[in-house]
Amino acid sequence: MTTPDPTPVSEAPFAPAGPLWPEQPDAVPLEAAHFRHSQDELYRQLRRDHGPVLPVLLEGQIPVWMVLGYREMVRVTTDSNTFARDSRRWHSWDKVPPDWELMTFVGYRPTMLFTEGAEHERRAEAIIDSMEVVDPYELRALCERVADNLIDTFAGRGHADLITDYACQIPLRVLNRMYGLGPAESDELQRVTVDLVSGVGGPEAHQNMVDRMVALLQQSRANPDRTNIATVLAFHPAGLTDDEIINDLLGNVYAAHQPTTDLIGNALRLMLTDERFAVTMSGGRRSVGQAINEVLWEAAPVPNWVGRWAAEDTMLAGRHIRKGDCLMLSLAAANADPDVRPDFRAGAGGNQAHMAFSHGTHGCPQVARDLAEAIAMAAIEVLIDRLPDVSLTVAPEELEWRSALMMRGVSAIPVEFTPTSR
Repeated sequence: MTTPDPTPVSEAPFAPAGPLWPEQPDAVPLEAAHFRHSQDELYRQLRRDHGPVLPVLLEGQIPVWMVLGYREMVRVTTDSNTFARDSRRWHSWDKVPPDWELMTFVGYRPTMLFTEGAEHERRAEAIIDSMEVVDPYELRALCERVADNLIDTFAGRGHADLITDYACQIPLRVLNRMYGLGPAESDELQRVTVDLVSGVGGPEAHQNMVDRMVALLQQSRANPDRTNIATVLAFHPAGLTDDEIINDLLGNVYAAHQPTTDLIGNALRLMLTDERFAVTMSGGRRSVGQAINEVLWEAAPVPNWVGRWAAEDTMLAGRHIRKGDCLMLSLAAANADPDVRPDFRAGAGGNQAHMAFSHGTHGCPQVARDLAEAIAMAAIEVLIDRLPDVSLTVAPEELEWRSALMMRGVSAIPVEFTPTSR
């Protein structure tokens, strides 16, 4: 039941970009299609031909540095003074069209994500404190209720798509309740958010989200409940402004939805296609945590992240990085660095030194990592309990990865099982 290796990337070296980046004539053009199949092969080829740091051109011929090496990743993510987070530092904005596919991720917004120094510490402290009020036992119970309710909608059919029908709906339903929204409000916000993150809603969907965050903040101030995230932010001693709170609530939605969806989906894919996890799917659950950890190493939901911006001229792995240059953190490539990668088939499943959540001050806070993994663990365990004979309706190699640079997940997981009812 082991999944065959997908179609490998061609062994032929990438053609240099030529004059498109005059200062770096060896820049490598990269397209989203390069990340569709065997990313490990891609990273091996790039590392072999160009070293741990290389100049690349993203879609639209946008010049950035790609950081592949684990050691180099630690340096970049640890030294936030040299490798800063405010995208307004980028000297190449004149090359970036307004409709660039990555604008959602790099366009400056007044969220904690783009802050630096003392301002980042102030905002991050409030976000971390707000997440720490979530009781882990109540979170587990909430996740189980959400998962059970979703399974109820398709359990009687005997078939489902575990992405559309299940994985993509769980993170937001849980997060909305953590925000302090009731079931009806949560369902409506779920619909608005899906429109927003899928790109079909346009500016109207964004404004709808903003309006709902404004209403949530007003509700939290009028009827404070110190056990939800919105209320903690509203009354935090950091003294956050309304705009700061609204932007960070929205930022959490972006950060939680697709990556957690893909964490659940990628782990389910592994467990349904790899013989090492067959016992888990037939009734055990010893390997659920192991599957999640392996996914965070080998199929990270966020394989690449743009990025960091050099606050001064510096050297990195022998490369001259200029002030204002943009760096793309290839978290998946760092995980695949042969100097650190664990051998899961040899039983090294306990190694958690992966870069899936990035690293350092601007990495995903530990409490957020714990919440994401807890949601994924509950989603998978409830599914196993409810549908113990679940199996794929297609060959493993037919499961398709979405072709995207910064988000990695399977498009669909069609399964069948014995129909059940509650």
